[in-house]
Amino acid sequence: MSNENEEFSTEILQRGVENTGPNDGPISFSVRVRPRMPDFLSSVNLKYVKLGYGYLINHRLYLLFAPPLLAILINHIGKFTWEDLFVKYNITEAVFISGLVFLMLYLYIDSTPRSTYLLDFSCFRPSNEYKVSKAEFIELAKRSGNFNDTAIKFQEQVLKKSGIGDETYLPKGVFRPGYTSSLKDGREELSLVMFGAIKDLLVTTKVKPKDIKILIVNCGILNTTPSISSMVINHFKLRSDIHSFNLGGMGCAAGITAIDLAKDLLDAYPRSYALVVSTEAVSYSWYSGNDSDMLIPNCFFRMGAAAIMLSNFRLDRWRAKYELKQLVRTHKGIDNKSYKSIHQREDNEGKKGLSISKDVIEIGGHALKANITTLGPLVLPVSEQLHFFTNLLFKKKKSKPYIPDFKLAFEHVCALATSKKVLDEIQKNLELTEEYMEASRKTLERFGNTSSSSNWYELAYLEFNKRIKKGDRVCQIAFGSGFMCNSVVWKALRNVGKPKQSPWIEDEN
Repeated sequence: MSNENEEFSTEILQRGVENTGPNDGPISFSVRVRPRMPDFLSSVNLKYVKLGYGYLINHRLYLLFAPPLLAILINHIGKFTWEDLFVKYNITEAVFISGLVFLMLYLYIDSTPRSTYLLDFSCFRPSNEYKVSKAEFIELAKRSGNFNDTAIKFQEQVLKKSGIGDETYLPKGVFRPGYTSSLKDGREELSLVMFGAIKDLLVTTKVKPKDIKILIVNCGILNTTPSISSMVINHFKLRSDIHSFNLGGMGCAAGITAIDLAKDLLDAYPRSYALVVSTEAVSYSWYSGNDSDMLIPNCFFRMGAAAIMLSNFRLDRWRAKYELKQLVRTHKGIDNKSYKSIHQREDNEGKKGLSISKDVIEIGGHALKANITTLGPLVLPVSEQLHFFTNLLFKKKKSKPYIPDFKLAFEHVCALATSKKVLDEIQKNLELTEEYMEASRKTLERFGNTSSSSNWYELAYLEFNKRIKKGDRVCQIAFGSGFMCNSVVWKALRNVGKPKQSPWIEDEN
């Protein structure tokens, strides 16, 4: 019975607290039972395990054929000497054959899969004039006159349990009386956070704007004409033949989606730099109405942006911080409940906002279960995989399957800083220690939910505290509308010291 209770959470419903809507009527209270995030460590879907091994085979097939072919080649070359070459052939033929061998060797090396390197990244921190404490947030909301008493109380309660601190950043113009989102406000906010992050990145990496061949920008709510990527091209005067892309409507998971797209493009264009920019326009997604499901994003989303420089130049391995090892994307859009869990809509007064379903944590749990099960075969040690399959084949009927210890696959985890409740559920279900969750919790407290850039503020926290050592594996996990769960694994190529530029470096004053 206790196990069953753990899968549900209670919610007190109040009627009669509003004059209209679903809570209209005589004053009464009732208790509704809702499912929590599923305990996915007590079960496993073999479909996703098979999918993970499918990825492993497709991406590592050459490893099966390379050793025997290499052995045959060495065996034949071992019997052949340079003297044989010049005795059997004249000087012209010998030079031609030698040149042909070196050409084939060059073509082979050039055609082998290139690694994707992360040279560096930058996260923007707004100036102190944008700082808003939780108390100031509520005070400004009251003064704006945009919210009724119920909406003010709801936001106050959400903020109290959010895990957000008193030094996050918001464009305070959203608290103007009668505020409605505008393209002007959205563009101004994006120009501030995006251009600031990119400028710092270019200084750090010493990559010239004209050398960037690929540009990918992701922003969930705001999509302008010209595109946001065109704003970047115009401001930094990027090359005219740049391959630019603008991703929208994918929410917080779009950052990893952009990394995946960049990797595919780098595979198609050798010897290239790719600039990825992840951000969100809080001023454009702000909701000035009274529907509780649309007020939640107001309480969590904050200003921020991250710029990431990727490269597939082989020599860049010696100056890069990380190498991309695995990336898995999971999309649950086939299920209507998942598809509608996060969506933009208008309330009864025609005010636009982002609606968050009360089932979103449960839906996110199912997406995470599918993603992490697919990722497992790509990252877990062989011993853990053997233990898992042995247990799966010979376990008793009523016993639970053995769940691999994913802490053996990563030294660090950067779970998207969505909310305290979501982070608590992830920690519980993945059985992660406080040390694994520290970067996510500290980022949520200091910067709030900066959407798709949150993962990078978390990695910046680990670097600032000198946690990243050579060979460490970092797993970034993000959720987004659709519903999506994406994960990417980076391997540190060197010890990463405290950076000179970091959003975690506080002002001296």
